[in-house]
Amino acid sequence: MHFKLNRSIKTPLYKQIAAYIENGISTGEFSPDNPLPSERHLAKELQVNRSTVVAAYDELQSIGLVERRKGSGTHISTDIWGISDKRIPNWGRYVEDGSFLPNLPLVQKIRTETQNDEMVNMASGELAADLFPSEQFHSIFKEKPFTEQLGYDHPQGNIHLRETISNHLYAYKGITVDAESILITSGAQQALHLIVQCLLKPGDAVAIEDPSYAYSLPLFKSAGLRVFLLKSDEKGIKPVDIIELHKKHRIRMVFINPDFQNPTGMQMPLSRRKRILEISSEYGIPIIEDDPYSITAFNGNIAFSLKRMDMNGNVLYISSLSKIVASGLRIGWIVGPKKVIQRLADAKQQIDFGHSIFPQWVANEFIGSSQFDEHILKIRQQLEVRRKQLSKALIYFLGDKIDFLEPNGGIHLWCRLNEPVDEFQLLDESLNRGFAFVPGSIFGESKGFVRFTYGRSTPADIWEGISRFSKALQYLNEKNNAAK
Repeated sequence: MHFKLNRSIKTPLYKQIAAYIENGISTGEFSPDNPLPSERHLAKELQVNRSTVVAAYDELQSIGLVERRKGSGTHISTDIWGISDKRIPNWGRYVEDGSFLPNLPLVQKIRTETQNDEMVNMASGELAADLFPSEQFHSIFKEKPFTEQLGYDHPQGNIHLRETISNHLYAYKGITVDAESILITSGAQQALHLIVQCLLKPGDAVAIEDPSYAYSLPLFKSAGLRVFLLKSDEKGIKPVDIIELHKKHRIRMVFINPDFQNPTGMQMPLSRRKRILEISSEYGIPIIEDDPYSITAFNGNIAFSLKRMDMNGNVLYISSLSKIVASGLRIGWIVGPKKVIQRLADAKQQIDFGHSIFPQWVANEFIGSSQFDEHILKIRQQLEVRRKQLSKALIYFLGDKIDFLEPNGGIHLWCRLNEPVDEFQLLDESLNRGFAFVPGSIFGESKGFVRFTYGRSTPADIWEGISRFSKALQYLNEKNNAAK
């Protein structure tokens, strides 16, 4: 046998054995007329435990490649080379070998668990149902005639919506941009994917905040990028750290969320924003500004975005309606130089032939109406009520066991636990009690932090949820103390 196991890689030994046998079946090295090597023989030949070979054969049997026959060993399945000449694909191998990586297992678990209607969900980053403009949408459907054409629209998105967004950006954020410099996307998530896939290549170095939502996304690794972290304090990242990283690794892009950042809720001061723009211009580093929350500022004072101060076209600006109107609408946009927008639009056209006209039509009618302004005032007021309720609940149920800074906008509250506890055990115990949150390590390298999303729950649910969380934390602390 010429096959040797590679013990220096992460692939489990049993999977290496299964792959070897599968390849031998495909090439004819193993004949369907004879049994495959016995478990005992193969284990001795490869110097592994017999259970490892058993696991390899179990996997091959599960996908229909082999069959066990009592008294005569393991054989190639007759379904492969029989009359039908059919073979079952190794879907497990395809799933594992794809270049597009899955979400983190913990993220998948939280998403699955929060499908339970009895769960108090302070993990999902969206608005509560009572904050959606459902009545306003009903009036639009009832009163406004739909006159848009039903064929493929412009690759950059519907021109009426892009013009409306142009007006919206100027009115609310002081950003001057024309419709030709806007691309409509399926939320901010697609915007990030398009930028990474179209403007970067494998091996490029990028910088993201630590902690940040971007840390939880597999899209950077899927694209083969080298990701470096910019440590944040209560004012966000320090501009000088960008310079240090660039000198060491030749940073190609910096991804930041300056307003009510996810997960910390912090807001970057104007001085740091200006310095980041100076560094961007000095070193030619593009800045990707993700801005889903700035319009939610409770006092209505929206800070100067990087894009508003960008005089050289160094900033690609991303925003959406997901956090301020409805996540299911799937309307986002990118603002940038026309050459870049055209490149990204071409890629989007290849993926989905452009955005559906129906959500674009609804978004255009709503954003362009006075109802939108009324809605924004409502969510600012309601989000502040929910944030205050969360703060009260944390102080009441947890006291000095937890520290946090209250954000003045957005939907997230970032908390530090003052007692050592395994955050993953804490999540499991909380889920068992019907409460979902996100452990801090999903967003970066810091441990002992948790993120609560107050935009997703009613004030009553927030109170009940933190009560459940405090009981889970108390239970684990008592259990750990008893074990000492």
